[in-house]
Amino acid sequence: MAGPAFRAAAVRVRVPASSANLGPGFDAFGLALGLYDDVVVRVADSGLDIDIAGEGTDTLPRDESHLLVRSMRTAFDLLGGQPRGLEVVCANRIPHGRGLGSSSAAICAGIVAARSVTIGGEARLDDTALLELATEIEGHPDNVAACLLGGFTLAWMDGGSARAIRMDPADSIVPVVFVPSKPVLTETARGLLPRNVPHVDAAANAGRAALLVEALTRRPELLLPATEDKLHQEYRAPAMPESVALVNRLRADGVPAVISGAGPTVLALVDNDAADKVAQLAGEGWAANRLALDVAGASVLPLGTQGS
Repeated sequence: MAGPAFRAAAVRVRVPASSANLGPGFDAFGLALGLYDDVVVRVADSGLDIDIAGEGTDTLPRDESHLLVRSMRTAFDLLGGQPRGLEVVCANRIPHGRGLGSSSAAICAGIVAARSVTIGGEARLDDTALLELATEIEGHPDNVAACLLGGFTLAWMDGGSARAIRMDPADSIVPVVFVPSKPVLTETARGLLPRNVPHVDAAANAGRAALLVEALTRRPELLLPATEDKLHQEYRAPAMPESVALVNRLRADGVPAVISGAGPTVLALVDNDAADKVAQLAGEGWAANRLALDVAGASVLPLGTQGS
């Protein structure tokens, strides 16, 4: 395969936050949320220049170890070769280490940007390959599927390859996220999960996960029973006791609430009339944000598009 040619103009990629699991859909379900990171990438004559604004300004590396850059490099290898240089500008709005898919957003932004600055990139790396690559880098497909496709996604592994389907969530659903000040490492949260679970709990989660598909897409009034979980949230309570306590308190009040991904953010799925009231329920120590549902997924935008 001949080496690739690159576009002279910069490209802008927008990627949404995402919430995985959604209660019973452990490592399978994802929901794209209307909170976005933007990255602008231009192929340069030489070197690597990275500018970061927003989340991670003081903590993220500005060299080849940056996850977005590493993801771009991996994609460029599959696309046929590396550009001579790169200029990268990141505007980060997705909180880091909070269970809102910030790492998946960086990975997806990197590989979509690499494909977009490569002439003929979509023919060399189609959407199926894009999902497989993002999953390979991330290690699991739930968040990257939602980030790439938007909407409500169901992802799985088939013979070592990532697969996903996208569904449209009901328009009436309004996500409210409660973000605490301190992060929790995904590795820490996952390390608390037992190797085995009771058969009755596994059966309960299977039924609730099936119900959640109906509840999220057509019958939101079923979201409270549909988001019940027996497999992971209570096991992770030692790493995020305040988050699990908030979930339990909201659910006791009839609010469909879950741990977002590996936590510690709490996600509530409510209707428009209840969203503002629910956002007031967490109290001090939480940043409550009412969000939209994202239905576009990772998108290449004109450079002049304003941020959200």
